[in-house]
Amino acid sequence: MFDTVLVANRGEIAVRVIATLRRMGIRSVAVYSDADAGARHVREADVAVRIGPAEAARSYLSIPDVVRAAVETGAQAVHPGYGFLAENAAFASACAEAGLVFIGPPPAAIDAMGDKIRAKETVSAAGVPVVPGRSDVDDFEAAAAEVGYPVLLKPSAGGGGKGMRLVTEPGELAAAVEAAQREARGAFGDDRLLIERFVDTPRHIEVQVLADAHGTVVHLGERECSLQRRHQKIVEEAPSPLLDEAARARMGASAAEAARSVGYVGAGTVEFIVSAADPGEFFFMEMNTRLQVEHPVTEQVTGVDLVEWQVRVAAGEALALSQEDIRLDGHAVEARVYAEDPARGFVPTGGTVLGLTEPRGPHVRVDSGLLEGSRIGSDYDPMLAKVVTWGPDRAAALHRLDRALAGTAVLGLQTNVDFLRRLVSDEDVRTGRLDTGLVERKLDVLTATEISDDFFVAAALDRLIALEPQGPVVDPWDVPSGWRAGGQAGVVFLLSAGGAERLVRVQGRSSDARVSLGDGEPVAASGERTAGGLAVHWGGEYLRYARAEAPDGALWLSRDGVAVAVGERPNLLAGQADDVEGGPVTSPMPGTVLVVKVAEGDEVAAGTPLAVVEAMKMEHTITAPVDGVVAELCVQAGRQVALDEKLALVTPREQTS
Repeated sequence: MFDTVLVANRGEIAVRVIATLRRMGIRSVAVYSDADAGARHVREADVAVRIGPAEAARSYLSIPDVVRAAVETGAQAVHPGYGFLAENAAFASACAEAGLVFIGPPPAAIDAMGDKIRAKETVSAAGVPVVPGRSDVDDFEAAAAEVGYPVLLKPSAGGGGKGMRLVTEPGELAAAVEAAQREARGAFGDDRLLIERFVDTPRHIEVQVLADAHGTVVHLGERECSLQRRHQKIVEEAPSPLLDEAARARMGASAAEAARSVGYVGAGTVEFIVSAADPGEFFFMEMNTRLQVEHPVTEQVTGVDLVEWQVRVAAGEALALSQEDIRLDGHAVEARVYAEDPARGFVPTGGTVLGLTEPRGPHVRVDSGLLEGSRIGSDYDPMLAKVVTWGPDRAAALHRLDRALAGTAVLGLQTNVDFLRRLVSDEDVRTGRLDTGLVERKLDVLTATEISDDFFVAAALDRLIALEPQGPVVDPWDVPSGWRAGGQAGVVFLLSAGGAERLVRVQGRSSDARVSLGDGEPVAASGERTAGGLAVHWGGEYLRYARAEAPDGALWLSRDGVAVAVGERPNLLAGQADDVEGGPVTSPMPGTVLVVKVAEGDEVAAGTPLAVVEAMKMEHTITAPVDGVVAELCVQAGRQVALDEKLALVTPREQTS
């Protein structure tokens, strides 16, 4: 067995791998960029080595620097996690050349499955069903016509939803090909695309496989990953509510055969697309030659630590599991917590984690890279943590997940926790009527935001607490109650949050007050600061909040999974509503300008793409708000931009005539 293993990754997966290494008695080495100098994975590893600046290509993606760090710290093996270099055959080869064991499959298997075109050809030859499509595409128009609309464009060289485009009619094809090739080139350095038939009401189901170097291959059941947005998974579960035992056995056998066809060793995942109308019909999509983000749900229902077996297999051990040993016990569900704002089109967010509450309890697992004080920027993927729950059945697991998310609070930046609670509470989700288009169809309901009045009341009481003197009061003028010789006028706060404003009047002390909103009638209320939080009685309810104060004066409050920043001035996010009168066009997130599609003086129609901004590996197209003229253009390709930074000025046509 290894004495020392370097973890070539960051964030929650690095923390998770380090935990298993610690349990196995193996010394762990972390690597970090300048942006991650104080990160949790750095603090939890036995040794940490700086490998470069924040730019991924010069740190986590730098093969020479990662290999050098492993050699210099005496590591015998390298665990790549997922993302970055995890599916890079050149990295696996470089590790071998340096005398290091790559904890993953052989380079040949990575190569064979890393290219979607070759992968389909390989598994098809092994008898695994594949989606009808074309890989040798020179003429996309002819290929799409042959396959039949709707079609799906997919990068040949990578996965994770990057560069994928659904095209429903011929008029959309050219623009979709251009965008898919650009994104694939940026993400994988390879703009080749394949084109496939799009399966109607598809379900995304994947099978976990585990193989040793002695010829044993087993599968550990399937995971349902149909709850997605733009091909990015959001909620995953094991087992799938769609499959019966017979379908599970057939799909598992196909997955194991796919792994055998390339001489696979280690943990991997074979992804299938399944027709919701006919679960017996399934097609191979791709194989991920690494650990998956959603691996915890498989661990929860099988009791198998996949990271431990990755390490053991890489050390040459034979699997101690046969297919007959694998049993699925109960049900597990995982929700991914992202630094993003669903109310603003899921744009990436960022900031400092001012306060953090992660759920605990029986059968609740949190894989997280967060610490209070963590700085979340736009350099890396926006996933912050994963909340995983187990139950004896699906209903119990979903209920436990909802309660765990209600107890999750990340203060200091917007996250998708409230969105996740709405999603796992959706009736179709509860009953298992899933497909990959469900989230998109229900976005309006899932992302609807209306800040509850109690947040404004709580913020007003909290501000009053800060103003009140400590200890006995002798002079009534010292109490911020609006007291005058003729009585109490009350203290008035003009508060704003998420684009909404409330005038809140508080009469009395925070411990015994009457609060009115706008012209509403006063209601008895009281507030008390607790350890890391705020407790409020109002409207007959006792409400508890996690709280944190931001340097800009905003008060962050979280209750039941909803986190709100309340300030006494207009919130910057309120200025992002559609502006039908034109004017400055600003960046909805911090990021990098990839493409500028217009020039000063160009006439544009409302909705015309002006620029493409990339943040956290996702592209966002910025469009003209009205018909008009580009009066100013403030950026160029390659420029870094901040949240709300001005990109262009569009003047309505009537103002220029």
